[in-house]
Amino acid sequence: MQFIVATHNTHKTREIKQILESGLAVGDLTAHPEISEIAESGTSFEENAKLKALAVSKKLPGLVIADDSGLEVEALGGAPGIHSARYAGTNASDKEKIAKLLRQLAKVDAKSDQRRARFRCVLAVARDGQIVATVEGAVEGKIAERPRGSHGFGYDPVFIPDGFEETFAELPEQLKNKISHRANAIRKLQAKLPTLCGEV
Repeated sequence: MQFIVATHNTHKTREIKQILESGLAVGDLTAHPEISEIAESGTSFEENAKLKALAVSKKLPGLVIADDSGLEVEALGGAPGIHSARYAGTNASDKEKIAKLLRQLAKVDAKSDQRRARFRCVLAVARDGQIVATVEGAVEGKIAERPRGSHGFGYDPVFIPDGFEETFAELPEQLKNKISHRANAIRKLQAKLPTLCGEV
């Protein structure tokens, strides 16, 4: 069974592979340059994940998994939310996105007890142009005063998960991959995989 992650983001693919720890052959869209980025025009993580999974499953065989995830900060009314990847502009670097996030928190004068946040992840699985499963995972935490750590990607250097003093970027990769929003979603997906892989 071929298992394609509907992304060109190799960091995301590697993380999904590591968490899955399955015998499935996992690939992504870096091997399919003919498939361009799919517009995330939905109004929720679930809508965007479904859009991506459906679009790719109409072009490639096997199971297609699409992830839409992001950071929701309470003091910013849930922003950046579904706009997490494009928060500081389409081609902005992770550093630029983090810098904007910290500037916005400074603007609203968010004190340490007002920096509550969560990472959310929705995974949609499609085959032959049909959605066959959706799962969601989340991890609660807070936003650090400044970026710390060199692991991970995206907003990891400023996200401190509940129960820890370290940011995601300071935690060992193996530990992050046990407690992250994506890990929570993938565990739910793993429970469905035997059925999904059997429906060939």
